[in-house]
Amino acid sequence: MRLRDIPITAWIGMSGIAIAFVFALFAPFIAPYGETEVVGSVWQMPDAQYVFGLDNLGRDILSRLIYGARTTLFVALAATVISFSLGVILSFTAAVSRGLIDMVFSRFNDLMMSIPTLIFALVVLAVLPQNIIVLILVMAILDSTRVYRLGRAVALDVAVMEFVEAAKLRGEGKLWIIFREILPNTLTPLLAEFGLRFAFSILFLSTLSFLGLGIQPPSADWGGMVKDNKDGIIFGISAALVPGSAIAILAVCVNLVVDWLLKRTSSLKGGRGDA
Repeated sequence: MRLRDIPITAWIGMSGIAIAFVFALFAPFIAPYGETEVVGSVWQMPDAQYVFGLDNLGRDILSRLIYGARTTLFVALAATVISFSLGVILSFTAAVSRGLIDMVFSRFNDLMMSIPTLIFALVVLAVLPQNIIVLILVMAILDSTRVYRLGRAVALDVAVMEFVEAAKLRGEGKLWIIFREILPNTLTPLLAEFGLRFAFSILFLSTLSFLGLGIQPPSADWGGMVKDNKDGIIFGISAALVPGSAIAILAVCVNLVVDWLLKRTSSLKGGRGDA
């Protein structure tokens, strides 16, 4: 694949994601004020000193937005990596083993998917201690059911191919077949799904924070910023629109990259796609 073959939409998406990660990694050096520092009056309008104005407690919205990028991206990425690892390993194990293991894993996955994700998360998070570790694990476990469904589908397509059968005849173990035969031939759809799950994790985390069960104050995250400043909309204050726009823009950027990845392969039946 050559760089000039990458469409402009994919470049836009990758640029947006890169900017968000730069803000997240270097937040203390980029943000003009501290994450919880009160610098002025409540809901002060934007001016030359405060580009996006001040929030409901007099904190700089731009600084909170930059620090919020670090929290939002870290939690969403951690949850996506864990959910993807769990879903892929279990789905590939089920596809290779078949029989009772496949049936038990698949029926349990169907049971988990039958429960609305948001309702399930709200119930679990209301009972468990509210901290980042618990939040990441709950998001990851619930999201792994979607990864399992796709992973099993693409793994079953590859598992019946001749090179996999040849590996079985050579006496290769399940781990060898999973990581050396199936995984390399399912990377394209899995990478696309990873992007989709990452975008979903950002939106899901923002929803939980807006409902009060996500990132807890005074830590900044974009969903929590929308929640804190939503009352300002009644008075014509745009403080809640800034983090809301950031959530929407980042989700669009991720989807632009995912669309490009999906177009590189003709279907979700595996394969490395066109190089």
